[in-house]
Amino acid sequence: MSEARVRAVGVDAADRRGGWIPDVDGRQAALEDPVRAVLEPDLEAVSSADRITLVPDAHYPFHPSSGMVTDPAVIGAIVATLRRWTDADIAVAGASDDRMAFDRTAKYLGYTDLLERSDAELVDLADEPRTEFVRSVDGRSLSLSVPTRLLESTVSVVPSLRPTENGPVAGAMRTLSSLVAGADDPDRVPAATTRIVEPGPAVVDATTVFGGEPAAANTLFAGAAPAVDAVATSLLGRSPGSDAALESVRGDDAEPVTVVGSSVDFDRLRDRIPDGDLPPADDTHPAVSTAYRIYATVAGDAVPPQLEARR
Repeated sequence: MSEARVRAVGVDAADRRGGWIPDVDGRQAALEDPVRAVLEPDLEAVSSADRITLVPDAHYPFHPSSGMVTDPAVIGAIVATLRRWTDADIAVAGASDDRMAFDRTAKYLGYTDLLERSDAELVDLADEPRTEFVRSVDGRSLSLSVPTRLLESTVSVVPSLRPTENGPVAGAMRTLSSLVAGADDPDRVPAATTRIVEPGPAVVDATTVFGGEPAAANTLFAGAAPAVDAVATSLLGRSPGSDAALESVRGDDAEPVTVVGSSVDFDRLRDRIPDGDLPPADDTHPAVSTAYRIYATVAGDAVPPQLEARR
């Protein structure tokens, strides 16, 4: 399939009881058929891989129902689909940062229990060996430290559909580059990372999206990372031409991206997604604050300071 074609598959909203099922197993069951359908053209190509690394948009402190992070049920459905095609070692990767260890983030989001039942490994790339690179992007040299696992795996990025704090789409390229250490350049680093790692098919989790507020879009997209990012950018009401990372990777002569999938009305979907920006870093959505306080009461976990402040 052309790198400028993106597949779209709808998720039956009736099966998802209005867009959200609290039980992760219930969500995964509803997602397995759509995930299989959107990945099907790529399954034979990945079946010979020895190692597959899935990179979700997984960060703290947002709940999957916010649309700000990848739903772990989507990852679970991808792992289940891959398991029917390959015996490869499958890992779900993230990285600890100054605020939170990745294993705690994964536990909070729901990855830990799910992956224990899915024959997939949770990997903190902050603890993994790295390879150093220097790359020139648009005339500027960048020094990057890339987790070696990403260079030795078939990598599939699974971002949520949301904007970044600076405005452009978070997308596959920026989700991948968030695992790379080096220059602080939100446009050139994603472009350089995509060229170094050369990710395989990306899957955009647009089941629940964020565009100023959460919305149930009940859709999955799959294709080359720059192409799915262009589609996600358009759905958020932004111009792909205004995204310097996309422009750098796709080039001036890139062919237009075509969305294929008879079950998805792209124009109607674009109208359903709110037109807004990312909330401030210290302004977690009230629904997330409430949900986390309930979770903390039941589980005995600590409530983060930024959520305590909202009481």
